[in-house]
Amino acid sequence: MENRTSENQQMFMEERQRKIAEIIASEGSVAISRIKEMYSVSHETARRDLEALERAGLCKRTHGGAIRPLSDSGQVSVRPPAPRDFASQPVFPEYLAIAQKAASYIKENDSVYLTGGSFGHLMLRFLPRDFFYTVVVNSTDLASDMRDLKNAEIYVVGGKMRPSGSIVDPTAVENASRYRFDICFITGGGLSAGFGLSNGSGETAAFQREIIKNSKKRILLMPGKKLGRDSFVKVCDADMFDGIITDWTAESAPIKELEEKGIAVTAVGEEE
Repeated sequence: MENRTSENQQMFMEERQRKIAEIIASEGSVAISRIKEMYSVSHETARRDLEALERAGLCKRTHGGAIRPLSDSGQVSVRPPAPRDFASQPVFPEYLAIAQKAASYIKENDSVYLTGGSFGHLMLRFLPRDFFYTVVVNSTDLASDMRDLKNAEIYVVGGKMRPSGSIVDPTAVENASRYRFDICFITGGGLSAGFGLSNGSGETAAFQREIIKNSKKRILLMPGKKLGRDSFVKVCDADMFDGIITDWTAESAPIKELEEKGIAVTAVGEEE
């Protein structure tokens, strides 16, 4: 009887893992919370299932679940500046979670640098409305969207505008050198413990270095899919940041490597 029970449990485990693998293959990811709910199993059982699938090459484990194995070869990311319509871009729930967490760091009377990337636009909906602070941006689109923010003063860094609406040329760097920030929110093309924060252009990297240098508190907003990846130009070492906010899709290994350097990493999303 014991042997038959053990065989049934083994069959159920194999079937469960097969179905989990199918979800990852078709949807791109799965959260531990979803596995627990679907199969009424413990957190530890769900984690072991994902470990088995990772060993079989069927997934990459993340902070809160697993994602489809990456098919690329770790190619360095280089993208030329291009027009971007943030209003029509898809909004991913993990990006929103990062933006909401980041906005909660702003305090009354802070001077804030807000990234002109997608996270700056997402943070707009979460910015405090009940106390005063000052915001500096280097994006004409972002500045325009902030015109109705009644409780904040908005400054725009001057310089040559890119097709994307961002301003990062040498004039912008010189202009940014005149400001000091209580907190800055930075994003980028990739982050790894070894290479640090990196981006696709030298102009962007130079501008970000100036902002980081002039900030008391530095917060990096990094989607899970960009952790452990390198872009073209190094901005700074990872330990320049007081905190990194990522999401539940981040693989476990790059988070561990960052934490081993003493860097605080907060992963938000479906599975805390």
